[in-house]
Amino acid sequence: MRLLLNAAGIALASIAICASAVLISRSPGGAPSAPATCPQRWGGAGIGGWVPQATGIDGAEASLVPGEPVAATICAYPGENFRPGGERLAGTRTLTGQATAMARDLAYLPVTTENRDGPCTAVGGPMTNYLIRFAYPGGEAIWVGTAEEVNACVTTTNGTTTSEAYMGPSITAAYRTGTWKVVRPDDPCDGPAQRRGQNEWMVPGRPVSVLVCGEAASSGARRPRAQHGRQAATSLAAALNSPDTRPSDHTCQGGESTHSRVFHYLFGYADGPPAGVVVWIGCVPGLDNGLLQADVDDSILNQAMRLTPRG
Repeated sequence: MRLLLNAAGIALASIAICASAVLISRSPGGAPSAPATCPQRWGGAGIGGWVPQATGIDGAEASLVPGEPVAATICAYPGENFRPGGERLAGTRTLTGQATAMARDLAYLPVTTENRDGPCTAVGGPMTNYLIRFAYPGGEAIWVGTAEEVNACVTTTNGTTTSEAYMGPSITAAYRTGTWKVVRPDDPCDGPAQRRGQNEWMVPGRPVSVLVCGEAASSGARRPRAQHGRQAATSLAAALNSPDTRPSDHTCQGGESTHSRVFHYLFGYADGPPAGVVVWIGCVPGLDNGLLQADVDDSILNQAMRLTPRG
């Protein structure tokens, strides 16, 4: 039996919002604060994953948005996810004072220059492709293509590197309101969570805390959880980083046994987003962070049992 794991091992159902209103940021004099540079149609054939021009800016291979841009223009192309491609431009929204913060949050996403395909759920519904043009003080610019859609199965790219991390609701909120803020679930155990470096390490960097989420006793019930500090986070991260890893295909075999158990780990950091990892005891491979997967060894099993939340 092959079981599907999503990018953080945590199912996330999100409803795509069709941003159809024409929203133009204007200066006090009434003129547009930035020239209209958005293509009139979405030029790709899919959901996200397309930009009108790849960038030559230094750092674009390691980060979706390197440096500190001074403005971000969001171009919206609403449509349906069962026939993506060729959507008409519905409107634009320009963010100025918050462009650097937006770029910083996108720069924290894990990226890869490799072509990677994985399984997706196939719920039909509304979808909005987005292009975001980040402008820099020297006149340079970088395009980022992404989308919001009901399956959260989106590729985000700057034309040089790509990310599978899903930011659709945050982009839609910024387009509608003109304010940038990362949209996170009310309950962190509902995930997902991905952080830069998870294409190389199961748990990158130096976490300062870890939230361990167990399985809910019934549908709709609150997941049991336990919060641990730096020492436990460091020890657990070392154990999760010890097995040999391979690119994740977001599946595992087994897991149907009554003895199988699933734990979700969200590692917190002094700065930036958390890193999410799922450990599925009784499923092979049982360790997955959305980009990498590995087998669960005794060290991981012992840590999982010791940090198990009590329901």
